[in-house]
Amino acid sequence: MSHMNIDPDNPTPLYAQVEAVLAASIADGTYAPGSRLPNEDGLIERFGVSRTTIHKTVQNLIKRGLIEIRRGKGTFVTQPKITQELTELSGFVEDMQALGRRPSARVLDKQVLPASDTVARHLALAAGTLVVRIQRVRLADGVPLSFDETWLPKDLGEKVIGNDLETEPIFALLEQKYDTPLVEAEYRLEATCANETVAQALGVEPGSPIFLIERTSYGAGHQPVDYEQLHYRGDQIQFVTRLARRSKRG
Repeated sequence: MSHMNIDPDNPTPLYAQVEAVLAASIADGTYAPGSRLPNEDGLIERFGVSRTTIHKTVQNLIKRGLIEIRRGKGTFVTQPKITQELTELSGFVEDMQALGRRPSARVLDKQVLPASDTVARHLALAAGTLVVRIQRVRLADGVPLSFDETWLPKDLGEKVIGNDLETEPIFALLEQKYDTPLVEAEYRLEATCANETVAQALGVEPGSPIFLIERTSYGAGHQPVDYEQLHYRGDQIQFVTRLARRSKRG
């Protein structure tokens, strides 16, 4: 029986032939985004090639961004990148719904602790003041997309953590339940690498590219209400915005 269009007499290296077949299967939807590829043994059997060949094929498909390895789970076809506009202050649930994705959340931790210098500065508090920290994984269509750390002033935060934060967005709670309208936010964007905490939360390798957004949201009177560090998977999302040219003066 011939093995899946692999021709040992073809001058093209075997790993490149296997790569071409798998890339075509991904492109035509045989392997849909988010689906799992056969493991190495399955691919060896299917294509009749060596483990070394399959290993090289897999590495090349990872470099091309077509597949990813999820620790302890296997090799999966990557989802196309989510493109999100940064044009107005909006929360994760609103963003994903606008893109036709299904948002969900997993709460990893919520606790009261003293504010670090950074958190205190962003919330306009004295360093060491008690604040509430909430850590969540945000998912789009079941795929972990962002590890979010949210800090709130203690009184407000203690009210917020009494809710089901897997289903209720914090922005909606602040505005609709706790009468704290959000007016504007400052975003700071940075490229970074996943540390152990972030990698574990997102199911990626430590050192993977992360798009870090620091966001401080303000209520009336420019009062800081909510400080967040949003660690987005760099392989899953891109951000776009439109900038107007300031008119030149005379």
